[in-house]
Amino acid sequence: MSFSASQQASLAHTLVPLGWDDAWQAEFTPYAEQGLVPGRVVRVDRGQCDVMTADGVVRADTAFVTPHDPLRVICTGDWAAVESAGNPRYVKAYLPRRTAFVRSTSSQRSEGQILAANVDHAIIAVSLAVELDLGRIERFLALAWESGAQPLVVLTKADLVPDPVTLGYLVQDVEATAPGVQVLTVSSLTGEGTDVLSAVVSGGTSVLLGISGAGKSTLANTLLGADVMEVQEAREVDGKGRHTTTTRNLLALPGGGVLIDTPGLRGVGLWDAESGVGQVFSEIEEYAERCRFHDCAHVAEPGCAVLAAVDAGELPERRLESYRKLLRENQRIVAKTDARLRSEIRRDWRLKSAEGRANYAAKRGGRS
Repeated sequence: MSFSASQQASLAHTLVPLGWDDAWQAEFTPYAEQGLVPGRVVRVDRGQCDVMTADGVVRADTAFVTPHDPLRVICTGDWAAVESAGNPRYVKAYLPRRTAFVRSTSSQRSEGQILAANVDHAIIAVSLAVELDLGRIERFLALAWESGAQPLVVLTKADLVPDPVTLGYLVQDVEATAPGVQVLTVSSLTGEGTDVLSAVVSGGTSVLLGISGAGKSTLANTLLGADVMEVQEAREVDGKGRHTTTTRNLLALPGGGVLIDTPGLRGVGLWDAESGVGQVFSEIEEYAERCRFHDCAHVAEPGCAVLAAVDAGELPERRLESYRKLLRENQRIVAKTDARLRSEIRRDWRLKSAEGRANYAAKRGGRS
């Protein structure tokens, strides 16, 4: 069964603006043969979701696609195969994801939580109303790179930094923290930078990320050209806000593209994001290629090119500390879900401990 001419027209009118293309249609062919219809998930509640189809938004039950693996549950941004009729309708499957933004949960089971799927741009909103937390930006960037999306850092509330020199220094700090990533300064109050941001997000799907109080909802309203998202003032004491957005919503932008707005994230735990960390700290990885030992930990090894770069003032020590911290955290997460790797880490730790004791004894000339 293929789509009829009228169905093709309906898909083009309703779903193409949400990202539907020939590749998605080809992926959907087996489901079309079963009489199912395609749609994009625009919002998820417990056990149910809103799906935009060629016939408009339908409420669907997700009971058929609720596996034990939390990374395989339906999420905002998925392309779903939905029953064509019924009350309630059911989502029978979703198409393989092109990208997925995943973080670790705060639970003791160290599970991953998928926040958004099939995202092209990950917009990391950072408020200029408070002191920059470069470490948090690096953490968001690692997750964004790992997801497969292209990160973009947006410094919001730029009107609160009227001195262009000061603003320039802040931008330089973030650019040094985010190699290969575009950094924009934006003010929803004055309109500064919003035209550039609108042009970036007009193609594809963007997810808006950041902590509470970063100005995400205000930024979303600016991009949407209407007060769609509720906005609350951030506290003057620390610049933090309450969770204005409580669910992840997919919204069509007037200039093209779609935006997924997310609740403010209190915790941004890594989830198997080693390659993402490497992308964020690409300059450290480049120095590491010149280390004497291929397994150099960049702590006290002889011939370490990374430490030499720190000593020469070419690499900020803060960057190296942040790199070590995120790698350790990621290793712990992976080890909790991979028994074999956990065993390898313990064995490596024992070997390094023995080497450390031997080196210490040698330095003391064999004296106890």
